[in-house]
Amino acid sequence: MLWILFLLLAWAGVLVSAARLLRAASAAAGPAPAPAGRPRAPLTLYEAAYLAGGPERVAVLTLLSMERRRRLLLAHTGWATVVDPVARDAYERSVLGAFGPDGQSPVAAVRRAAAAHTAVRALADRLAEAGLAVPERVRDAVADGVRSVRRAGVLVVAMAAAALAVPADGATVEGVAYWFALPLLLTVCCLAVAGSGGCAHSPWASPAGQRLLAALDRDRSPADPLAAVAVRGPRAVRDPGLRAALTGRTAGWTAGRAGAP
Repeated sequence: MLWILFLLLAWAGVLVSAARLLRAASAAAGPAPAPAGRPRAPLTLYEAAYLAGGPERVAVLTLLSMERRRRLLLAHTGWATVVDPVARDAYERSVLGAFGPDGQSPVAAVRRAAAAHTAVRALADRLAEAGLAVPERVRDAVADGVRSVRRAGVLVVAMAAAALAVPADGATVEGVAYWFALPLLLTVCCLAVAGSGGCAHSPWASPAGQRLLAALDRDRSPADPLAAVAVRGPRAVRDPGLRAALTGRTAGWTAGRAGAP
């Protein structure tokens, strides 16, 4: 019954990868508690942006904040132009430093450069030390665990194909397929759980950070457009052209505008 050997190999790969993902997910769900001291103040919008969407969200929030104060122009074509070159904080410096000498640059390039700036990395470190953000090493472990489960799924399919290609010693094709469907189902369930997203399940925020995000979303987002963008991302921007410029999806938007009556 050679097919059973293939089945055992498939189960071994799935169980090892699932255990790896489970350990990483457990570490992400319960990082070290914040140091004892005075109660934590409410999140700033930059902190909320990082916890909800990571470095890219901080860059998007900074761009939008500067645009709302007419210190940047974000064109619907996907280009940004500097109006006021004086930065008010480190995050604005990260944005302005991405422009060339002519003060113009594609929004996508500015967003990437600002997201990689040292100011954003320092923000991430502060939030991780406060127990509000998931440390980078833990996020990397979760990502590695997800990749491992995906590879295990490929292994299950390969082992199933090999098992069906050899004599089954009395076992039916349907029976062999059924036994291999079980480890494949486990990989699908693991990936579904790992991939469940949304504001309340941000991969960047610890449980404590998620609670603060929920409080900010409840208290400020309905009345504050910047708070809504910090927590929910560019989809909270009402202007479709500005939303397209921030996300780099200007081609589809301009095509839609061109076809509009």
